Amino acid sequence: MRTRLTELLGIEHPVIGGCMQWISGPEFTAAVSEAGGLGVMSSATFPTPEEFREALRRLKALTSRPFAVNLNLFPALRPIDNRLYVEVILEEGGVTAVETSGGRPPGELVERLRENGILLLHKCTTVRHALVARDMGYHAVTVFGSEGGGHIGDAGLTFLSMVPRAVDELDIPVIAAGGIADGRGLAAALALGAEGALIGTRLLLSAESPVHEAVKRRLLEAWETDTMVILGSVHNRLRVWRNAAALKAAELEEAGAPFEEIIKVVAGSLTREMFRTGDPDGGIMVCGQDIGLVHEIKPIAEIIAGMVQEAEAVMERIAALRR
Repeated sequence: MRTRLTELLGIEHPVIGGCMQWISGPEFTAAVSEAGGLGVMSSATFPTPEEFREALRRLKALTSRPFAVNLNLFPALRPIDNRLYVEVILEEGGVTAVETSGGRPPGELVERLRENGILLLHKCTTVRHALVARDMGYHAVTVFGSEGGGHIGDAGLTFLSMVPRAVDELDIPVIAAGGIADGRGLAAALALGAEGALIGTRLLLSAESPVHEAVKRRLLEAWETDTMVILGSVHNRLRVWRNAAALKAAELEEAGAPFEEIIKVVAGSLTREMFRTGDPDGGIMVCGQDIGLVHEIKPIAEIIAGMVQEAEAVMERIAALRR
């Protein structure tokens, strides 16, 4: 299954593993790349450039296939100087692409990466943002629908409406994201004109995911109605799993609580502890509406291979309708 995206990145399948903080470390990222997709490691997981450097070295030791690093541009309680992380990327080498997500990337950061031959991807929640990324020199964009888990922007748009528009407006590859968990979703993305799909929630329930088994078992019981959007009051809308922590955050927002109170419930440190201890209500977890499509835990290689095979079968079935 060749597309402009697979040719651009040098990957086997048009599938990108969604970057998830505390999850997308070296081992998880390498597993996605080894499966023929593009693994994306979270730089924000590592508090210092030196810790990031060590993680990058571990990742390179685990795979010789293409991989990317995500630079987080969202506001954070623990701000990271992404310029220092870029320097580590360039010093260490071996990084195929850098994915940025959040606000508008600094122009000097983009140019520093481009002039050193790093491919650039950007996550966008509107087509307008995708056009800005194109004009800044990005090589591909991910159009992220509000069905997906994580930061979904304020527009509330689905990938079904955004992908065709983005494909019409852009001359660079478009990647679809948001609620894609199987080959039917991948086939739909390709039918809309996307050159590939980004998947995150499906990989939460992979064998390689570092999430505690008790939390995985609870997620296996979830339906598509078991997510909710929080942090709209601070203009940072986040789709998460509907658990006790998420409900408490929504309650605080409804009551007009200050952000200092809300952050005590949604802090990333609580999520990291939840992954470690297995308390399914200990913190918030980003999760897309496609969680209702996930019914078993599989190795990442099986997930991606099965997705591609199912997408091919879907396209063959559709082609047969013309006979």
